[in-house]
Amino acid sequence: MTTDIQSLLGDKAESLLGFNSPKIPKERLHLPGGDFVDRVFAQSDRNNRVLGNLARMYNTGRLAGTGYLSILPVDQGIEHSGGASFAKNPDYFDPENIIKLAIEGGCNAVASTYGVLGMMSRTYAHKIPFIVKINHNELLTYPNSFEQILFGTVEQAYDMGAAAVGATIYFGSDDSHREIIEIAQAFALAHELGMATVLWCYLRNSGFKKDKDYHVAADLTGQANHLGVTLEADIIKQKLPENNGGFLALNTGDSSYGKLDKRMYSELASDHPIDLCRYQVANCYMGRAGLINSGGASGANDFGDAAITAVINKRAGGMGLISGRKAFQRPMAEGVKILNTIQDVYLDESITVA
Repeated sequence: MTTDIQSLLGDKAESLLGFNSPKIPKERLHLPGGDFVDRVFAQSDRNNRVLGNLARMYNTGRLAGTGYLSILPVDQGIEHSGGASFAKNPDYFDPENIIKLAIEGGCNAVASTYGVLGMMSRTYAHKIPFIVKINHNELLTYPNSFEQILFGTVEQAYDMGAAAVGATIYFGSDDSHREIIEIAQAFALAHELGMATVLWCYLRNSGFKKDKDYHVAADLTGQANHLGVTLEADIIKQKLPENNGGFLALNTGDSSYGKLDKRMYSELASDHPIDLCRYQVANCYMGRAGLINSGGASGANDFGDAAITAVINKRAGGMGLISGRKAFQRPMAEGVKILNTIQDVYLDESITVA
């Protein structure tokens, strides 16, 4: 292990690197590797064109051939407003700079909007795999509403040469039924046309905030992942879990919410962050669909936070990181450096699956 990564982990280094007693043993998992498409996806109903685009993603960038993914996502211009997202670095109002950052940062793919990727498709679609984000939550409705709506068609993504389509479902929201049906249909068409599918399996319900914010509970996010792979998402994007017991907290008083078995908390997970993340991986068909965790908002210790998230994901059996704001909300050279820091965790053979 490089000294830089250990120093970035700080006082968490011993806990994260020394953890070797997961509740779900790694032998039960389908772990990332250079043969992942042949070993896992070739058994599925994905057609040869989907397998080809998955292989292209796994064989691009600094992590090529490892089975791990480092993806740059930039859809915040819609999700968080252009001004709020790009005020720190207005260069990223220009779509070309988003794609350049992904290429120079050694990413496996770039995920962005129809507009961003379509504007530059003839220059870059053959140079780095495109993941076209097909739906968004727009923030001009007053008061703000939280619904994911389609911004284009799957055929548009295909026509611009995309390797994959991405979408968000707000599981647990009032709008979730429409979103589930809509994205299931979109993913089926994407697979028919030969594109891979990536699902942002996010939770959205004000009732999930109790004594803790259970939007990041391992049990609830794990179930969102399980719904995502049921829709045949090839890759699941999920926030790193920060707590557990969401089902327990929501089953109080006269409230009966979902279904649970207390062995979920005693035999399938502990309170260690790697165990919490492993429960997310288990819900992705024991790793047959790759789990990529999000990098989160930019903060005071971006390099350390990115390294910590990458180590947790890798040691849990995850497939990589999808980190945007930490990279693009700073000068490009620094953005490249933080993407490379994440990738270094996955390239470091001394950081093993727990």
